[in-house]
Amino acid sequence: MEYTRGEAKQWAQQNLRGFYDAPLTPFTKDGLLDEPAMRDNIEQFVEMGMNGIVVGGFIAEAWNLTLSEWLHYHEVIADAVNGRIDISTIILDFSARQALEKMQAVEKMGYRSAEVMNPAVQLKTDDEIFSFYKYLADHSDMAMILYRTPVSGTVLSFDLVRRLADIDTLVGVKQGSLRRSDTYKLRRDLRDDFFVSEPMEQYFYDDLRAGYPFIQWAAFHYTVFGKKRAVIQEYKKLAEAGDMDKAYDVWKSIRDVSDFVEDQTVWHIAETASYASAFALLKPWYDAMGLNGGYTLAPVNDVSEERREWLVGKLKGLGVI
Repeated sequence: MEYTRGEAKQWAQQNLRGFYDAPLTPFTKDGLLDEPAMRDNIEQFVEMGMNGIVVGGFIAEAWNLTLSEWLHYHEVIADAVNGRIDISTIILDFSARQALEKMQAVEKMGYRSAEVMNPAVQLKTDDEIFSFYKYLADHSDMAMILYRTPVSGTVLSFDLVRRLADIDTLVGVKQGSLRRSDTYKLRRDLRDDFFVSEPMEQYFYDDLRAGYPFIQWAAFHYTVFGKKRAVIQEYKKLAEAGDMDKAYDVWKSIRDVSDFVEDQTVWHIAETASYASAFALLKPWYDAMGLNGGYTLAPVNDVSEERREWLVGKLKGLGVI
């Protein structure tokens, strides 16, 4: 690693900034990683100005991979990126030992940080979850990011996040509770060198206006805005230059796109506590933008041709494609 465990928070403050989307994984109809398609996606992520990608999470379907497939997938991505943008992993295991093994493996491949979700089974109390992260931190110097979400089955409490933030190698949290008030409270109560990232685009302008260090961590919003990504970059640049009124006007101009993105993805996740019904629609969404969505892995079903056509019509109408 290019930082020591005592430098992890400072390193994150200086380096984990900008757009870090979590990409889909294109699979073949036979359930194999479509390597050429994945590599083509990587080229496009680099071209679209992504600061980094956070791979191996829910919408990547990494929860449905065998360990050997998971490792191969990470190897392909590291090779395709070849140091041009930052790469981070997402760990979804309920076994601390397996989570540690994965962290150690990807560190050797050049991954610089890991989002680690709290275990979905067994470890539920604050003390148990704290011990899970303490075990990982005691055995690895890799910077870790929390994911505060109901999808894990246990939303990390405020007190627990405060305790975890004091561990040297824990550097931030993706705030996925869908309550903006939670974000305000965490940012107010936590130490200044521990970032709290809002993944949804609707809050980007508010964060920029407030002067909060901009980090869109492990979401999909920047990618799926398609041709409207330039608008996001425009209002970000204006806000960072201090022209908040103009930035607001530009931000407001794409509220229809933002609303559609959230209606088709975020609120499905909120209703089901699962990403499965959301990422399947993102497959044809990727295809429509010129990226490679590929097929979903069984037992998740691909969307119907009728729904695919409906989506393409909507994206054209919004100017996303």
